[in-house]
Amino acid sequence: MDELLKPLIEGNRRALSRAITLVESTRADHRQRAVALLAELPKKQALRIGLSGTPGVGKSTFIEAFGTMLTEQGLRVAVLAVDPSSTRSGGSILGDKTRMETLSRNPRAFIRPTPSSAELGGVARRTRESIRLCEAAGYDVILIETVGVGQSETLVAEMSDLFVLLLAPAGGDELQGVKRGIMEMADLILVNKADGDLLPTARRTVADYAGALRLLRKRPQDPEGFPKAMAVSAATGDGLDKAWAEMTALADWRREHGHFEANRAAQERQWFMAELRAGLLSQLDQPQAQAHLARLGDDVAQGKLAPGMAATRMLELLGQMSQE
Repeated sequence: MDELLKPLIEGNRRALSRAITLVESTRADHRQRAVALLAELPKKQALRIGLSGTPGVGKSTFIEAFGTMLTEQGLRVAVLAVDPSSTRSGGSILGDKTRMETLSRNPRAFIRPTPSSAELGGVARRTRESIRLCEAAGYDVILIETVGVGQSETLVAEMSDLFVLLLAPAGGDELQGVKRGIMEMADLILVNKADGDLLPTARRTVADYAGALRLLRKRPQDPEGFPKAMAVSAATGDGLDKAWAEMTALADWRREHGHFEANRAAQERQWFMAELRAGLLSQLDQPQAQAHLARLGDDVAQGKLAPGMAATRMLELLGQMSQE
């Protein structure tokens, strides 16, 4: 039994931080230990809520207000905030914990900023494993904040039970600023900053999005009235309790009708396929494979070999290497 397992299950935040650091490590011995630790985790189930939104919409402010409200209701909240990484240096600011100053000091909350490491979708590769660790540590609600909004960010919907899209007040023409793909993934659209002078604009925006949602194809995992748009204010707290009531109502309906467990099972299959693809790609990092890649790449660049034929030969070489 791993030494981290017992304190992790007991809800020790330091042990949880160390466990997440372990699963994020790329060292081979750390990876082996992480896989063994994950296999020992007890089966616990938290409500996983994916959260995406346009830059400047106030995701951190919303999460702090929303998370604080949940902890006041006696719930334990974990926040996995994925920050973008530089494509040049590979560095990341990881400033979410600073922006959520009040929530970060809350003993019933756990905030973990993670670099995306250039992963597509704004979700770190090990986010799924971090979610599993937070569930084992006894957290009731897990908020997964993505880097931004767009077609690629729909990846977070594949690891959450509910997907919330956070938007700022704007006119109806701003509908063009949101990709159809992420609209189709959203279970709930929350228009933030619905207070003060922006309140009328926010209400119009909610009406615009409500109309747009009615044009989308009905999904089997939605009860009547979902997906829906609502106005909230992270600054004043208005609408947060209603948004939470809608989230829990939707999750309860999906549990009663079998969609919740079916979605979790599909996510486990997607996790397996993602790990398999990553493992296959890692074979290209071996020195022998790198030498073949360089040679075939030179042939393609010089026009001696077509890209498709070069790829076929590389796959054949990988097959031969695996048999040796």
